[in-house]
Amino acid sequence: MELEKKEMQVTSGYTAGQLMKFLIPSIIGVLLFLVPVSVDGTVTIGLGILADGLQGAMSDYIPLFMTIVLWVSVVGTFVIKGISHPGIRNHKFISSLFDIGVFWIVLRALGAIFATMTLVGIGPEVISSELTGQVVLFDLIPVLMVWFLFASLFMPLLLEFGLMDFIGSVVRKVMQPLFKLPGRSSVDALASWMGSGTVGVLLTTQQYEGGYYSKREAAVVATNFSIASIAFSLVIARFIGIDHMFVQFYFTVAVCGIVAAVICPRIPPLSRKKHTYYEPVGKQIDEAVPAGVSSFRWGVDQAVKKADQVKSAKDVISRGIFNVADIWLGLIPLVMALGTIALIIAEFTPIFTFLSYPFIPLLTLLQIPEAAEAAPAMIVGFADMFLPAVVGSGIESELTRFIIGVMSLTQLVYMSEIGILLIKSKIPLNLLELFVIFLQRTIVTLPVAALMAHLLFF
Repeated sequence: MELEKKEMQVTSGYTAGQLMKFLIPSIIGVLLFLVPVSVDGTVTIGLGILADGLQGAMSDYIPLFMTIVLWVSVVGTFVIKGISHPGIRNHKFISSLFDIGVFWIVLRALGAIFATMTLVGIGPEVISSELTGQVVLFDLIPVLMVWFLFASLFMPLLLEFGLMDFIGSVVRKVMQPLFKLPGRSSVDALASWMGSGTVGVLLTTQQYEGGYYSKREAAVVATNFSIASIAFSLVIARFIGIDHMFVQFYFTVAVCGIVAAVICPRIPPLSRKKHTYYEPVGKQIDEAVPAGVSSFRWGVDQAVKKADQVKSAKDVISRGIFNVADIWLGLIPLVMALGTIALIIAEFTPIFTFLSYPFIPLLTLLQIPEAAEAAPAMIVGFADMFLPAVVGSGIESELTRFIIGVMSLTQLVYMSEIGILLIKSKIPLNLLELFVIFLQRTIVTLPVAALMAHLLFF
């Protein structure tokens, strides 16, 4: 009780050093993650400029480099499993990277094998084709590698120096009644919107594992607020041939996203998630503002206290490096394995076509032209966000292509990237629940997208 009272007190004043310790890193973080920048006609963020620059400089070498990294993750796992020395087995950094279960070992091995087959061009065509393995190794993994590198290194600027605490206190009155979420979740949405949905999910998982989101809050934020970036939305619009209507297109995406974010958290499975926190750390947050204190004043107070907890730049840097290693060695092998498998199912089996049959009468009811041709695009996005655009690109009706593009960006839960990141995380979401949420978002947003499209194309 004494601790709670102490935490609810407002600090009477700060030194200039204390305030700068909050402001300078936070401003740099905002500039890198949240401020839009136009480069060659494309809207991106500072982090995107760094990522695109590195990817451009290393584009010819990234597939080989990451194939080597994938094999390091496999070999390192077997080496650690074979070592009994307690000093090594119990080392926090090493054990968390390599001391994993059999299921994850199998997936890492599959990822390394798939990458090698794709890189060298050997083995079954179904694995290494330009529709499956090549998409993952040459298109998806390079983007993930560079984005996660810079996001992991610079994310402490958002998390460690009080920015989340400040924004959480200031916008809590909006996020709490509308979405039943803490105010800091707005930063996740902004990071996704300006940069990358995967950055938003990474931010969410770190907040959950740090005790700042409950199980329900983390699940809701990850599946409803990790929206596609403006840059990727423009890519989809161009690919599907509706970039001349991009403003109307992205406005429709935003409306559909807000509707889904209001409805989906209020129905199972998200509504059944518990308001308990990650057990190893417990609850580490209280955004409630004391009576008689402004939200802004309380936010600054909490931010300065948070920044004061950072004692060493070395600790912050070491956590960033660990996050990079965890993503490269732990996540990207799963992306290679499960992403390839998902694309094989989507491209070489009729499974998604069969699953799409119930959407044909719904699309017909909504008066969407070429309903039978568009139906697979409603379900194939679960494998990869780009697949609906591939399906829809050959459809003649511009209205139908418009709706398919909107749906590909509002469904959010796709396994080649965000789905795998969530399954690997500590957030309590399994594969079945992710598929259910994907269907819910599809059913909720499709009528909205259709209504908006009919109004725009009237």
